Amino acid sequence: MGYQEVARDILTHVGGRENIASLVHCATRLRFKLKDPKKAAAETLKKNPGVIMVVESGGQFQVVIGNHVHDIYNAVCAEAGITEDTAQQEQETGEKVSLLSRLIDIVSAVFTPFIGVMAASGILKGLLAMAVVFGWLATDSGTYKLWFAASDALFYFFPLVLGYTAGKKFGGNPFITMAIGGALTHPVVMQALDAGAATEYFLGIPITFINYSSSVIPIIFAAWVSCWVEKQGNKLLPSAVRNFFTPLFCLAITVPLTFLLIGPAATWLSQMLAHGYQAIYAFAPWLAGAVMGAIWQVCVIFGLHWGMVPLMINNLSVFGHDTLLPLLLPAIMGQVGACLGVFLRTHDTRLKMLAGSAVSAGIFGITEPAVYGVTLPNRRPFIFGCVAGACGGAIVGLSHSNVYSFGFANIFTIAQMIPPGGIDASVWGAVIGMVLALVLACALTYIAGLPRSEATENVATNTSENDILAPMSGTVLAMDQVPDSTFASGLLGEGAAIIPLTGKVIAPFYGEVASLFQTRHAIGLLSNSGIEVLIHIGIDTVKLNGQHFTTHVKVGDKIKPGDLLIEFDRQAILDAGYDLATPVIISNSDEYTAVTRLTNSHSIDSGMPFLTATR
Repeated sequence: MGYQEVARDILTHVGGRENIASLVHCATRLRFKLKDPKKAAAETLKKNPGVIMVVESGGQFQVVIGNHVHDIYNAVCAEAGITEDTAQQEQETGEKVSLLSRLIDIVSAVFTPFIGVMAASGILKGLLAMAVVFGWLATDSGTYKLWFAASDALFYFFPLVLGYTAGKKFGGNPFITMAIGGALTHPVVMQALDAGAATEYFLGIPITFINYSSSVIPIIFAAWVSCWVEKQGNKLLPSAVRNFFTPLFCLAITVPLTFLLIGPAATWLSQMLAHGYQAIYAFAPWLAGAVMGAIWQVCVIFGLHWGMVPLMINNLSVFGHDTLLPLLLPAIMGQVGACLGVFLRTHDTRLKMLAGSAVSAGIFGITEPAVYGVTLPNRRPFIFGCVAGACGGAIVGLSHSNVYSFGFANIFTIAQMIPPGGIDASVWGAVIGMVLALVLACALTYIAGLPRSEATENVATNTSENDILAPMSGTVLAMDQVPDSTFASGLLGEGAAIIPLTGKVIAPFYGEVASLFQTRHAIGLLSNSGIEVLIHIGIDTVKLNGQHFTTHVKVGDKIKPGDLLIEFDRQAILDAGYDLATPVIISNSDEYTAVTRLTNSHSIDSGMPFLTATR
């Protein structure tokens, strides 16, 4: 679907522009803070083919889009008439929000604007380490130095970048908070730190110089304090001098306060967090790996994974390496393996297409398409992916694998695990854990991950005379979900509906064409066993007077399974504003004791068993 069309639908179902308190996006999701969450229509929005899933978690209304989320974000902002700055200005909603929800909201807002650049920097660092190990580059060469500077600049000047994004999140002037971050890494401070011996004083108070390069927590606390000072200054100072003296007070107060109090306290807190995690990890590394490998994707589903990002970066800042990120690699590859198993096993064209694209995205660390589009809807593949992730994570934990730069957990993470001394057993342990998770999840899913009706080949020749095959590919709806009271009530007969993926209707059995509407939007069929079936393409499409429909049969024609009956322009009908839910009704269902669906899957391919009538 076009970006603007998806954006309009999203905007409508979040309650309109006036219901948006703030909006940011991460690698795959739009993250809304809504003034009134009750105005949002999550279930309806999930039906949009441009939306993978809708998740309400962490105080956010999260719309999972996929890799083109930035384009949809821009389209939503353009459609709503808001700028990036106003989209990210959080407004008070009056609701009580839990501490965890506030933490996740702050972390996601502070880190998401540059998460892609941060991942790219980490990958480049890993590739440079690999190039040095294999002798392709020397560390004293100009090529290495330039690429190293490119990979290390973001992390070295982290306080500046975090100062900017934190300032925007806390509602202050981001350039003031960025200047505070710059003060933490200023050459004068770094020189004083290198000198080390003599104690420096600020108004008689001793200054504790700490290396704040690559640090996370100090600047976030400092940004919050600066934004509070800024708001007080804007309230108290006259407008004539506000623009100059408010920033002056912010810098003059917050920078010394950061070096004297906030920085040392935040540094102590960051060290406590790092050593606390390290103590838990040291107690049972294999158990930590198994737990993280099992639950990571569950955290991703609810958006809770953002709470782990500061811990990973903090470990890198305190220790120079991190053991948490490697534990997540098997969890990622477990879902990739499950998708691969679905791809190899299923004969549902649409599901195979989704699984194939999800595998390629998952290899590079984006698992939302795999989880929401393939494994979670089919349940068992998701479970097998988590089980495989736990097994692989235990091996990675036993191997004491580390990363030496931050990034998404993906295939390139292996390069980021290479220590300064070269490839060792910890790297091979991570490779084994990753491959085990992928292969195990793929095997389990291939063997037992799909219901038999989804896993077997087209079984049209093995169906009974009272079975009706799917006349089109698409998403299956129960009849009571059809947006038309006449069909939903069952007055015209029992059956089910399909939202078509393509614009073709095929014959669902051996029989003949009993009736064909002049407007070509519906057809009546009679099977050789006496079943009367009505296929009605879309809701209220009779008003199109045959436009966009082409028939390939006439009344009285004999048909067999797979024969093309009608073609229609799916997009043109949607653009005309019509719902394409297509009821498939057994008109004489009162002659049968039961009409039953033959698949529980949310999607179906044309020619697969769909309904059966029992006398």
